[in-house]
Amino acid sequence: MTKVDDGLELASLLDEYLIAPNPENARLTRAVEGVDHSGMVTQISVVEERPLTIYLNRQEIVTAMTIGDYPDYLALGFLRNQGMLHDSDVITAIDYDEELETVVVRTEVETSYEEKLQKKTRTSGCAVGTVFGDMMEGLEGVRLPEVEVRSSWLYALAHKINRTPSLYLEAGAIHGTILCQQDRPLVYMEDVGRHNAVDKIAGWIQSTGTDVSDKILYTTGRLTSEMVIKTAMMGIPVLVSRSGFTAWGVEIAREVGLTLIGRMRGKRFICLSGEDRLLRDIDPKNAPEEHKKHRRKSSDG
Repeated sequence: MTKVDDGLELASLLDEYLIAPNPENARLTRAVEGVDHSGMVTQISVVEERPLTIYLNRQEIVTAMTIGDYPDYLALGFLRNQGMLHDSDVITAIDYDEELETVVVRTEVETSYEEKLQKKTRTSGCAVGTVFGDMMEGLEGVRLPEVEVRSSWLYALAHKINRTPSLYLEAGAIHGTILCQQDRPLVYMEDVGRHNAVDKIAGWIQSTGTDVSDKILYTTGRLTSEMVIKTAMMGIPVLVSRSGFTAWGVEIAREVGLTLIGRMRGKRFICLSGEDRLLRDIDPKNAPEEHKKHRRKSSDG
């Protein structure tokens, strides 16, 4: 395939996205000089980390380390996924101050979360891996829509996502989370922590009022209890990852009816929840090949 053909194919791929990564954004990476294994001086791109302090009205909630893009979506999604914002809450403003590295989510009626903050614990996740003790309460009575998932969609998504220009391919050391519909990737968010990337997706969903009852969430991170809880609380019925599972994550997925698919590498994957909703409509031998140049390794982060 010629460079012209490559460019046309890439342009067509990016047209599928509503939001795609921007690895050319100079603010997100920094050139750092080092010495390689042979003793040669070399320069590589590394991902920037910035603190972002999230406020809910006058209450400081958390300071997260993030790459700094989409702070409004990150703050809104974080608060929503922590159960600190509900559908009945009316958002009046989201104010971001780049110089102070703060974002304030304002609601029509102020609320106090001191008691909830006291129950805050540090979980197994990186970056924003903070989960509150009563998050599980938000899952009471949750039963996700039963939607069909086709293996051809999964292979097509992996093929497209792993060819999409991204910070991961540019600099590594980052997680990606993508909201998809059937075989089309829609919104692709990246960050240093997998929870940040998911929260950005959640913030975008809430800001746009998007119906997620037929959507798929594709992530590069582990399928832990927190990831499953957040996906379920967003109302997304399918969660897919290149990485592995935790036992509690699988248990919760089965309880809420979440289709859970992991270890998706090359032409292989494992479904540990929702097998009855998975339609194997393509022979793996006929699935699109994953070129080594674009192959994203699974991450334990």
